[in-house]
Amino acid sequence: MTGATPVCAPAARRIGVYGGAFDPPHRAHRVLAEAALRQLALDTLLILPTGQAWHKARPLTDARHRLAMCRLAFADLPGVVVDGREIARDGPTYTVDTLAELRAEHPGAVLFVVMGADQWLAFRTWRRWDDILRWATVAVANRPLAEGGAPLPDLAQVGLPFVALDLPPTDLSATAVRDQWRQGCRPPGASDATPAPDVAALVPPAVARYISDHRLYAATLGPAA
Repeated sequence: MTGATPVCAPAARRIGVYGGAFDPPHRAHRVLAEAALRQLALDTLLILPTGQAWHKARPLTDARHRLAMCRLAFADLPGVVVDGREIARDGPTYTVDTLAELRAEHPGAVLFVVMGADQWLAFRTWRRWDDILRWATVAVANRPLAEGGAPLPDLAQVGLPFVALDLPPTDLSATAVRDQWRQGCRPPGASDATPAPDVAALVPPAVARYISDHRLYAATLGPAA
């Protein structure tokens, strides 16, 4: 009599959560998404544009535009899903609430929260950060906190567990993209808000077209559509 063939349990799904304002999503965001998918062996990476950001002092670009730009920037990456739940949620957006929802939707899944150095250094200010660490592994991509060749910050100073994502450091930020876009746009009275080619290269081509079509960061040309 032969023994029964053991049945191997399916591997737990590995789901990454990458949230942010994405105002706009730029090339460094995409590079980080690609690195997270590959280095964390993710089955799915959720891109979650922030709704009402509790930590942002400035008003964000309308959520419908940021969601549309995320779809243009990331949707062609295998395994990426652009998820609008945080935009649809009433009140301030908290990562811990998203993780609680995902735990209920995907029992047994292995969760990862993907972020940059600036978010990690402020992590102890996040709502219920201890629950985030109990429910998920935090994966951090280091980058300078200022432009112009600033040194990389010491991520270990937070004193909490994390895994480091290996990717080339960059000081590209959404703030810099918005500022350069405004500076690179045509002057008042021009027919559109087409930026200089070097400015458009900071974001994926489809995102550059969307920004121009909707005049999102051309302050002198009137409100966005």
